[in-house]
Amino acid sequence: MLDPSSSEEESEEVLEEERREVLVVANSSQRSHPAAPRELGRQGDGGAARPASPSPSVRSEGREEQERLQREESDKRLRLQLYTFIARCIAYPFNAKQPTDMARRQQKLNKQQLQVVKERFQAFLNGETQIVADEAFCNAVRSYYEVFLKSDRVARMVHSGGCSASDFRDVFKKNIEKRVRSLPEIDGLSKETVLSSWIAKYDAIYRGEEDLYKQSNRMALSAVSELILSKEQLYEMFQQILSIKKLEHQLIYNACQLDNADEQAAQIRRELDGRLQQADQMAKERKYPKFVAKEMEQMYIEELRSSVNLLMANLESLPVSKGGPEYKLQKLKRSQNCAFLDIGDENDVQLSKSDVVLSFTLEIVIMEVQGLKSLAPNRIVYCTMEVEGGEKLQTDQAEASRPQWGTQGDFTTTHPRPVIKVKLFTESTGVLALEDKELGRVVLYPTSNSSKSPELHKMVVPKNSQDSDLRIKLAVRMDKPPHMKHCGYLYALGQKVWKRWKKRYFVLVQVSQYTFAMCSYREKKSEPQELMQLEGYTVDYTAPHSGLQGGQMFFNAVKEGDTVIFASDDEQDRILWVQAMYRATGQSYKPIPASQAQKMNSKGSNIHIDLTQTADRAQKHGMDEFISANPCKFDHATLFRVLQRQTLDHRLNDSYSCLGWFSPGQVFVLDEYCARYGVRGCHRHLCYLNELMEHSENGAVIDPTLLHYSFAFCASHVHGNRPDGIGTVTIEEKERFEDIKERLASLLENQISHFRYCFPFGRPEGALKATLSLLERVLMKDIATPIPAEDVKKVVRKCLEKAALINYTRLTDYAKIEGYSCVSSTTDTLNQAPPSVKLEEVIHLAELCIEVLQQNEEHHSEAFAWWPDLLAEHAEKFWSLFTVDMDSALEAQPPDSWDSFPLFQLLNNFLRNDSLLCNGKFHKHLQEIFVPLVIRYIDLMESSIAQSLHRGLEQESWQPVNNGSATSEDLFWKLDALQMFVFDLHWPEPEFAHHLEQRLKLMAGDMIEACVKRTRIAFELKLQKTSKSTDLRIPSSVCTMFNVLVDAKKQTAKLCILDGGQEQQYHSKIDDLIEETVKEVISLLVSKFIAVLESVLSKLSRYDEGTFFSSILSFTVKAAAKYVDVPKPGMDLADTYIMFVRQNQDILRDKINEEMYIERLFDQWYSSSMKVICMWLADRLDLQLHIYQLKTLIRIVKKTYRDFRLQGVLEGTLNSKTYDTIHSRLTVEEATVSVSDGSGLQGITMKDSDEEEG
Repeated sequence: MLDPSSSEEESEEVLEEERREVLVVANSSQRSHPAAPRELGRQGDGGAARPASPSPSVRSEGREEQERLQREESDKRLRLQLYTFIARCIAYPFNAKQPTDMARRQQKLNKQQLQVVKERFQAFLNGETQIVADEAFCNAVRSYYEVFLKSDRVARMVHSGGCSASDFRDVFKKNIEKRVRSLPEIDGLSKETVLSSWIAKYDAIYRGEEDLYKQSNRMALSAVSELILSKEQLYEMFQQILSIKKLEHQLIYNACQLDNADEQAAQIRRELDGRLQQADQMAKERKYPKFVAKEMEQMYIEELRSSVNLLMANLESLPVSKGGPEYKLQKLKRSQNCAFLDIGDENDVQLSKSDVVLSFTLEIVIMEVQGLKSLAPNRIVYCTMEVEGGEKLQTDQAEASRPQWGTQGDFTTTHPRPVIKVKLFTESTGVLALEDKELGRVVLYPTSNSSKSPELHKMVVPKNSQDSDLRIKLAVRMDKPPHMKHCGYLYALGQKVWKRWKKRYFVLVQVSQYTFAMCSYREKKSEPQELMQLEGYTVDYTAPHSGLQGGQMFFNAVKEGDTVIFASDDEQDRILWVQAMYRATGQSYKPIPASQAQKMNSKGSNIHIDLTQTADRAQKHGMDEFISANPCKFDHATLFRVLQRQTLDHRLNDSYSCLGWFSPGQVFVLDEYCARYGVRGCHRHLCYLNELMEHSENGAVIDPTLLHYSFAFCASHVHGNRPDGIGTVTIEEKERFEDIKERLASLLENQISHFRYCFPFGRPEGALKATLSLLERVLMKDIATPIPAEDVKKVVRKCLEKAALINYTRLTDYAKIEGYSCVSSTTDTLNQAPPSVKLEEVIHLAELCIEVLQQNEEHHSEAFAWWPDLLAEHAEKFWSLFTVDMDSALEAQPPDSWDSFPLFQLLNNFLRNDSLLCNGKFHKHLQEIFVPLVIRYIDLMESSIAQSLHRGLEQESWQPVNNGSATSEDLFWKLDALQMFVFDLHWPEPEFAHHLEQRLKLMAGDMIEACVKRTRIAFELKLQKTSKSTDLRIPSSVCTMFNVLVDAKKQTAKLCILDGGQEQQYHSKIDDLIEETVKEVISLLVSKFIAVLESVLSKLSRYDEGTFFSSILSFTVKAAAKYVDVPKPGMDLADTYIMFVRQNQDILRDKINEEMYIERLFDQWYSSSMKVICMWLADRLDLQLHIYQLKTLIRIVKKTYRDFRLQGVLEGTLNSKTYDTIHSRLTVEEATVSVSDGSGLQGITMKDSDEEEG
């Protein structure tokens, strides 16, 4: 609040300029509007000379300038008058209080702050910050940055002022909750801990390098100012709202005495009385507003009276207080009693004298005593003080040389005119003295108007006292209780009270807000001698009465049947008394002293001039017109519309993301204004709805809850439900409501159609759901009849159909696909766009479409939870628009081009996981397009694989490649890739998907069968070309062929198997074929090995007993042995065969991939070898083996047994009956040779021994 003297410090130029501006306002206020332009024109005539004949354009410009100045002048006068009313509401509220339960609004973000936030997150992603984070968090932040922060919808939301840092944080939290839920569980680390850690890191990124302490302080202060405002802050806020200058506020503040609670309460009483008179006059003249029903006219008058009575009751419920600059807002409780207090009947209730008993606080401070000479300097003195009828207090002791104390005594009394006695004592020195000696006394008669500064008082001393000039310095402060409004000495003469003209001590007592009494008191009396209630009296200045002696300045209080004359000793005292009684009576007429009235008449002005300097300055600056204006003569409905509009504009432009909600201080002032000046609730909410809708149509973010509340209030009122107790409904209210209802329905439908842009990312939270709820309410014909659900659904369906077109159009604009889309333009340039570019753009557009629908599901599906099928229809409409571009791009693709399959996979993977879109209209269309492509692709792939297999086998070198040959590996890879491709399509239609799978499995079986047969033929041909001697070494190509068969068996389990039915039988057939082929291959190998063994045995057959060759060979060896050392016969043959076996075993073990088949091969090889040897021995059963045959066979059999045992042949196979037969025969032959020729075997024996070499 400005100091009253602050304006005096302004420069004269500023004051003069203000004076000129206000004079223009004051002058124009006295003229009618049609005359205003002419007056402004005459003012212009006094300036520089104008051309004699101005051109029409100059006259037009001058007229426009005059009209502009006139509009500005009228607007300024309106704002000043409105601010005067607002200031009174703030100064003395008695109906409303500042709400403390409103949701706290967050600071809004602006464009600069959004850019800073983007830069901080970009710096984090670039690794330019010190924040440590894992890959999952970085991915979450990158997604948040790309999808949310860089979104143009977020930029528009920030521009509209509806976005706060809390919204940004909530969106990030919602995103990471989905991500964290999808992460695997980690022992010892809960997902709540991860969420908390990520949010903390987000906050660190968002804040950047800001000083956290300063930020927290700033937020705390802003939050406090958002919750509660002092009077000074409210004044300042509405100065900004109404563009009121500080000087103008100061003049209004001082002239209206806004710091004087009594004056404000009196102003309210006058206003309420004026409203009652206005209601009576309206009823008398029958000038009513136009109502929807005739019987509402009388009800309207009753409502006016009831509302005033309620205000009177609220005012009466306020405690009587001094007020002043430190006066705080009262916590009021509205009366819940429907029987309103009728103040007009209070005159029948007379006050008793006990009702006006006052309580006073007295402070007596004794400073010092002067003139004490009769006592020795060392004598002790002290003072006592008492209020007659009360307790007595004593000061400390002091020496007579320095009788000083400074002691304060506090007393409480109910006497408006108390008697105070102060005595000075000295201590008696006599032995028999009973009491101290009194040196002097003083008796005082203070009042509340008495001086409160220390004064010297002459004391009354005892007779024969030497201290004839004894004085005491003391101060008496008598506090003025809140109920005492004025006091002093007056002469009075009345008809019912104070019937003698006599000077009395009067006190103006306020018993309650509506009850005042003039009371006269005697000394030392608590109750008044006489009293007069002031209700119904009118006070005014009067001329002196010549017949009355005493008193100089006269005034009276007049009431029908009674007149009381008062007189004071000076003019100033009279003015103070008249002002105090004027506030108490509540009269509309303001008394003016006769001397000032003469001055006004001489000036010819009807502006009231107060005697104070403040009022003079108010008149000087033209403010008195607004201060003295009668509020009852104004159209407060129009004024409130202006006030609410200006307040809402200010609120939407402040630093808070308010969404249309007023601050608590603004709500308080608007509530107080409506209650005090009788603004109808329906009018208030209709204006509010109109303003909110205008701002919403202009792009501002408005909370639909506000619209819903105001609309529900108006609907309830118009349909007679009395939401605020008002039952009358005007035709204007009903017409305005119908107009607003139509506008609101259109606005809501538009917002739902633009839901992706009006409520981006589900912000403000719950706004879309509230909008849908409000739409349902608006579509209701009345408040009692609910609208059928199908009707609401029909409207929402229509909105969502529009939304699909809007979303897709904006999406294509964003994707810039129009340059390639055949449906977007018809220029030749676009038709010449390469098919690959068109397809690439369509795939990119499909990704954007999926992202849009996923965001709709994530952020908006909850709002449409009542109609999930409508959201699905919206998506189908959205996809139908995409279908045009997709079909155009696919038609442009060359035949047998498979680049479009990624588009199918992208769309199908999204659609098949959506229960509402799976196998929907677009999904089926997508399948219809790609079914021929899939079939054609499989046909071509089948032909290509078959040809590749044929050519590969013809040119196959059978070099080992991975698990088989180059041809087999290529075949199996192609078959697997083809099946995986079809599987990855995830074809949604089960029957066709089963058909594709069946066909691919059968095709794989056919291909593998052909490969196996061709491999079998090649194997046999290759084996036939190999040697039959011990020089045979199995070629790697043979092993590769064997491996191809092995790998084919493994691949059939993956490529050919289907569950049950014919397919299972077909797979068994393929499996049997492969198994049979493997058996044949093993048999061919074993036959080859046995052929080598038979060639070895055929060589041994030359030593058979009885043959010519055997006898020659034996003789030759024996003869030669006499002269030279002959080598062991037959050992080279045995060793060569053993080497053949071992090396082929190693080759097979190393190059064949399947252990099971190796073991089977070795089993058959061993068994067949033993059979051949056994048969060879059986053929020579009657012959004795040649010693060289015996030695070779023993070595072959033993080494074969040991080698195959090492290769893992089982004991049952090794020790077969065949082997036992061979072992017995060779053992017998060995024994026979040992008997006939002991040294013939040269240590070779069938006995187990490790002494033999390798």
